[in-house]
Amino acid sequence: MARKRYPPVPLEDLRDFVGIVRRLRKDCPWDREQTHRSIRHALIEETYEVVEALDAGDLEELKKELGDLLLHVVMHATIAEQGGEFSLRDVVRSISEKLVRRHPHVFGEARARDAAEVKHAWERLKMREGRTSVLEGVPRTLPALQRAQRVQERAARVGFDWKARSRVWAKVREEEREFRRTLRERSHRRREEEFGDYLFALVNYARFIDVNPENALRGTVDKFERRFRYIERRLAEEGKDIHRTSLRAMDALWNEAKRKERKRARPEP
Repeated sequence: MARKRYPPVPLEDLRDFVGIVRRLRKDCPWDREQTHRSIRHALIEETYEVVEALDAGDLEELKKELGDLLLHVVMHATIAEQGGEFSLRDVVRSISEKLVRRHPHVFGEARARDAAEVKHAWERLKMREGRTSVLEGVPRTLPALQRAQRVQERAARVGFDWKARSRVWAKVREEEREFRRTLRERSHRRREEEFGDYLFALVNYARFIDVNPENALRGTVDKFERRFRYIERRLAEEGKDIHRTSLRAMDALWNEAKRKERKRARPEP
């Protein structure tokens, strides 16, 4: 089998790019004022824009969004360099060393039969590096559904997991009953807590049926938005005010949007 050939690393282009960012930090009043914290929100937004391009399968947009994300990596490294904290070289060396260290089955003598074995070895290596919990490294700032999935996965890797899917579904039903009981109570705190337990159990079940809950909910929200915008567009075409339109009329347009979507999704004979 022929070895895959990769294009050369664009060292000159990278040097030019870093030079542009450093000059912005020197000569642009806005860029000069930024700190790690002031551009934190933009880093999060750019990450989501990369994900959106991936979800859309738009490679041209993905190329642009990866460039925007790279800009933030280099900008944070440049801010750190100017503050005497660390350099871009430190960033690159750190991730390179970690990848080699955590892949002894690629760069060393260890062997791994499959992806599951790699995951177990990965967790053991992280604990040897000084972590005090297998849950360390799951950011608290992740969307809640994604964070729930990640902590469940981490716990499962060390054996803290259900043995059968039926038991997981039984837990979902149990949490549903506990939540429904709170509807007869006056404690908002209890209701919120039990609803959280119910969602957590659903995320766990999603993991057992190989469904990513974050992706599933995002898809449902996108579908809702698409259909609701159809309602708005149809009412505008008819010269009607949505604020004065009955729920029954809007529901009819909702169902019309659903029928159109299903017709488009139906394969041609």
